[in-house]
Amino acid sequence: MSLALYGHPFSSYTQKVLVALYENGTPFEFRRIGPDTPQHVDEWTRRWPLRKFPLLLDGERDVVESSIIIEYLQLTQPGPVRLLPEDSMTALDVRFLDRFFDLHVAEAMQIAVDSALGRLPVKPEDGLAIASERLERAYSWLETQLDGRTWAAGTDFTMADCAAAPFLFYADWVHRIPDAHPALRAYRARSLARPSFARAVEEARPFRSYFPLGAPDRD
Repeated sequence: MSLALYGHPFSSYTQKVLVALYENGTPFEFRRIGPDTPQHVDEWTRRWPLRKFPLLLDGERDVVESSIIIEYLQLTQPGPVRLLPEDSMTALDVRFLDRFFDLHVAEAMQIAVDSALGRLPVKPEDGLAIASERLERAYSWLETQLDGRTWAAGTDFTMADCAAAPFLFYADWVHRIPDAHPALRAYRARSLARPSFARAVEEARPFRSYFPLGAPDRD
């Protein structure tokens, strides 16, 4: 079975799927979207006119949306790391946390990024203030959720962690996780040390100048 992933190494949602692929050593071809790869851009936009990263191509089947891609991979390319638990109620907890990181961390962080890029009718400083306030609320909830846990849903690395790793990575650049949230800071550090995400971070390192708020000299 031949898999191809369209996306960009610096994209957090692309990284979310890359982590899932790397966790299980799933063979795939990465087709980077950029000005130097017009053939990939043309195929990507033809298959997914909404132009959102990432897109998984399995033969002639298109699979979009990062969470759906990860679930699809578990159904079609199961590996040693089960990213969605077999137990239905436990799986529901993982899906909830996956959505939490998408909606309350990634989207909050994106307000600051999009306002800095002029994509929102908001001054950059106002966008940053909005993002920081929302992220602080998310951080506070996550601190209580993660206290005593190794990974987002407990002892096992799951789809929720595939989401958390890149979203907290960039969110901390926008609004640094304060010392008052030691469990969350430790969780982010564990995510950075996980080989699958460490690989994604290194592959994206050459593109850090793309970050409109200025990538910090750390991580």
